[in-house]
Amino acid sequence: MVKRDRHILGNTTDLFTVYWHHCSRQNTIQSLESVHFLLYRAALNEAELPQTKNYGAQSECPLQLDPQRVVVRYGGSVAVNCNTSVLHKGMGWEASQGAVPMTRNQSLITWRVSNLTEWDIKPFCYINPIHTAQCQVELPFTVYKTPDSVSISTVYHRGPMMEGQQYVLQCDVHNVAPVQYLTVKWYKGQTLLHQTNFTDTIKIPVNETVTLLIRSDRADDGAQYWCEAELDLGAEGPQPYCTNSSNPLNVEVYYKPKHSSSTETIIQDDKDMLDCTVKANPAPTYTWDHLKEKNSSSVLKSSELSPGNYKCTATNTLGRDSKVFIVKSTGYRSTFWTVLIFFHLLVTLIIVI
Repeated sequence: MVKRDRHILGNTTDLFTVYWHHCSRQNTIQSLESVHFLLYRAALNEAELPQTKNYGAQSECPLQLDPQRVVVRYGGSVAVNCNTSVLHKGMGWEASQGAVPMTRNQSLITWRVSNLTEWDIKPFCYINPIHTAQCQVELPFTVYKTPDSVSISTVYHRGPMMEGQQYVLQCDVHNVAPVQYLTVKWYKGQTLLHQTNFTDTIKIPVNETVTLLIRSDRADDGAQYWCEAELDLGAEGPQPYCTNSSNPLNVEVYYKPKHSSSTETIIQDDKDMLDCTVKANPAPTYTWDHLKEKNSSSVLKSSELSPGNYKCTATNTLGRDSKVFIVKSTGYRSTFWTVLIFFHLLVTLIIVI
């Protein structure tokens, strides 16, 4: 009774032929002769097994691919030539889509697909040279798909932001492949804030979500945040890179009033004003102290006021801030110029003497 087993070890197929021969005590010599004969046949069979060597696009295998790397949009078309300059017993293309049967009398064969629908396709061209073992060259291949949509939103928040608080922005990229070539970029206006790259080697389309932590500031009121998905597929891919952008997220920030200075001196004049106007959101209301009549305006004419101190307070729902205007009469200005002119004349007189 004879049995033959094939075992696979690692990446290499090693053929181990094992024979069991059940012998009786009466035919020992005949059994030994049968065993020797079977072992001899096994050695011959193993010598006749085909040997295949794998090579990359740049290799010692006598095949040349043109182009040497392919980047194709899902559903697109592709054509790659495989040629050789050596004599052979047959060459062909193996692929899960568009395989080319082995051909004996040609030195150039073309792999063509008009509507590529395989995400993880791994085509290779092979050849059976006359004097050497079969070898093959794999074609580096990338199938890509731009996102169906890119959107931006705030996480767990709606409405205006409050100055000084932290918020999370979220960018959702839908149905993109391959993700390892994807970069998600964050912008405020035209300023790049941050970018995220991916290392997952999955070939099929995926959805990706990226977040950005921001701290709101009054300078952000009215700003536009947006995100962009970019596929960098290398020199063989589309140029410029494939980009898809979200609609802008308009940010409103609430902040309290804050004057640039706490005091200001005003000389009474028809042109000089007490201007208490300050930026704030929501818009502030104004109150004045030391006025004979109540006034909610943010600006007063100095010529209509008596010399003295006037305090203005700007208030909104988030807080308040005050500023003091020191109003001086026009006589203060005349006295200043009189002193200055007198000093100038005194210095001139000293020089003459």
